[in-house]
Amino acid sequence: MLGRITNQQMLVSSQRNLTSSRALLVQLQEQASSGRAVTKPSDDPSATASIMRLRSEQRSVTQYGTNISDGLAWMSTLDNALTHTEDLLRQARELTLRGANSGVMTPATREAIATQLDGLKSDLLQQANTTYLGRPIFAGSSNAGSAFTGADSVTPAPYTFSGADGATVTRRINDTETIVVDANGESTFGSGAGSLFASIDSIVQDLRDGKDVSARLAELDAHRENITTQHALVGARYARMEQAQETNLSQSVALETQRSGIEDADPAKTIIDLKAQELTYQTALAVTARALQPTLLSYLS
Repeated sequence: MLGRITNQQMLVSSQRNLTSSRALLVQLQEQASSGRAVTKPSDDPSATASIMRLRSEQRSVTQYGTNISDGLAWMSTLDNALTHTEDLLRQARELTLRGANSGVMTPATREAIATQLDGLKSDLLQQANTTYLGRPIFAGSSNAGSAFTGADSVTPAPYTFSGADGATVTRRINDTETIVVDANGESTFGSGAGSLFASIDSIVQDLRDGKDVSARLAELDAHRENITTQHALVGARYARMEQAQETNLSQSVALETQRSGIEDADPAKTIIDLKAQELTYQTALAVTARALQPTLLSYLS
């Protein structure tokens, strides 16, 4: 038996279709204005989950990028300090070698060399106490204002290492890897009576006392070897940090591309779809208005 389709049924069906068409039109308008294909979770739950995951990864990569930039700044400061230290130590060795030539040394010449070495020692101590953003780069994670005490210290003794031994400064560069961005001051310069600064003080005193300083050259060479070793380690970590920076940048671009592919709308396609849906909606309104003309029953009811 065939059923009869009443005007009321046609009206309800038409309203349902117009509401659906209107909802799609609104969605396309939101996409066109926001530039995003997914404007709320209900638009596409699966895409929303992917977008949330990608945004979380992007935040992590951004933080790693900040860590890497800070680490590079630490190590750049460290590299400059070690480079200047090596230059100063080379000058100190040359002066000591001149002072060892006792055959042509006069008291005035010895004093002149001693004065120069004293100045170089002060410069070396300044390099050892180099800071980055107010933190000494050779003192580890210590909150001390400097890595080494000065020559005028009594308690603690002169040139004592005041950093935190073994407590390094690190920066995380990815999910699984951290890199040390400082250098151990005690391993680099020594400490107290065994420090590079104390060795130069001894050379200065020997020169002023008229003693032979040739035996002191071996001490300077040992300190130079320590500094060179630390500089090489810093250089290796610096190269790794630069590589990590390139990887981080590539990851950032890749994640943004993935997010954009899911979340962002294609402007050309969105505009075309919007115009087509506007035409569809306007046509549906016109056809519905013509098809659902009032009948005699409408007046009788």
